Amino acid sequence: MKLNQDIIESHNQPLLKNHQSNFDFISSRLPHVDSIIKKLVDFNVAIPSWALGTGGTRFARFSGVGEPSTLEEKMHDVALLHRLNQSSGAISLHIPWDIPQDHLATKELASELNIKFDAVNSNTFQDQPNQQLSYKFGSLQHVDKSVRQQAINHNIEVINHGVALGSKSITVWLSDGSCFPGQLNFRKAFQHTLEGLREIYAALPNDWKMFVEYKAYEPNFYSTTVGDWGQSLLYANKLGSKAYTLVDLGHHLPNANIEQIVSLLLMEQKLGGFHFNDSKYGDDDLTVGSMKPYQLFLIFNELVEGMDAQNMIHASDLGWMIDASHNVKDPLEDLLQSVEAIMISYAQALLVDRKSLTEAQEQNDVVRAQEILQEAYRTDVRPIVAEARLVSGGAINPLGLYRSNSIRKKLMEERGSNTKATGL
Repeated sequence: MKLNQDIIESHNQPLLKNHQSNFDFISSRLPHVDSIIKKLVDFNVAIPSWALGTGGTRFARFSGVGEPSTLEEKMHDVALLHRLNQSSGAISLHIPWDIPQDHLATKELASELNIKFDAVNSNTFQDQPNQQLSYKFGSLQHVDKSVRQQAINHNIEVINHGVALGSKSITVWLSDGSCFPGQLNFRKAFQHTLEGLREIYAALPNDWKMFVEYKAYEPNFYSTTVGDWGQSLLYANKLGSKAYTLVDLGHHLPNANIEQIVSLLLMEQKLGGFHFNDSKYGDDDLTVGSMKPYQLFLIFNELVEGMDAQNMIHASDLGWMIDASHNVKDPLEDLLQSVEAIMISYAQALLVDRKSLTEAQEQNDVVRAQEILQEAYRTDVRPIVAEARLVSGGAINPLGLYRSNSIRKKLMEERGSNTKATGL
């Protein structure tokens, strides 16, 4: 379905007075609000094609109603999110879950919907229908060269799809690893994986990036071939200047200092992008900011500091994407919540008094440094984020409009109550 501007303006009208009052109050207390709003307007977070449907656990999946069953319907859902929040203007395709049948028509639809194609994502962690060889014991690490070549060919095919659609990067995530000691030779597994990544890297266009994603565990529980940021960085350094580490917030062991990882990867100019989610126990793929909002702020604090130190463009020099599983929520509502949390944390990080923080750090004034960070974190920046949406033509309260306009019900009426999103 399409959401026209009249609906958004009708929703905004009764909220304008209260919003203006809140915005005037916070903007009068803060310097450089206009520059913060400009950065928020420019900042967009990609929506992965697999996130438009209901996720599931290892035990069950309870599909919702009106789920998108085609790539075109998924693109319409992303466009709907973007109309609401003006911060979700890109879709990240997962191949082979969402293969465009007609690249030109798909690009024309994206242009019509005012969305772009972010990174394309390969899948060598599942066996697909009619697949010749199995990935049960790995893909790029596999002891069988034929399996490794199959995985290489798939990644090159994904790159070709991305080129046809105008993407500029590929994300490679490998479930390769072992469940028990002695199952594989760690050194050979690393070498096989590196050889495969080199072939894929060689197929990259000159203006493309490769993101090497890491994960500490699952589905293998003794070892993973790209198990942490150090191993990912090792691959990226060996591959070349177009290879980068990708950080998924859930892909860490408990209590990992992700903000320190981010800082060092930026220092080495090897941070490629982010997959945003949240977790309580492990890689839970929960709504962004639902569990650890202060950690999210601290990560953005390091991102802003590190990007500014290298004169990077916040909105485009790194890849930004949500990677969550909406097991019991309406996926579109969950995504609206996640994008809002990201924009809030980003805005709070932009408020940090960098000069004063540096002075406190140089003077070993631990208390002052903490106060500076918490002053920014405890500032209610929601009116600033809403103002950025408003000036971009979005809704003051995207989730409120989504619910008041009964959008999920309308999607069910269009698509039916027994639809199931592809891939998941």
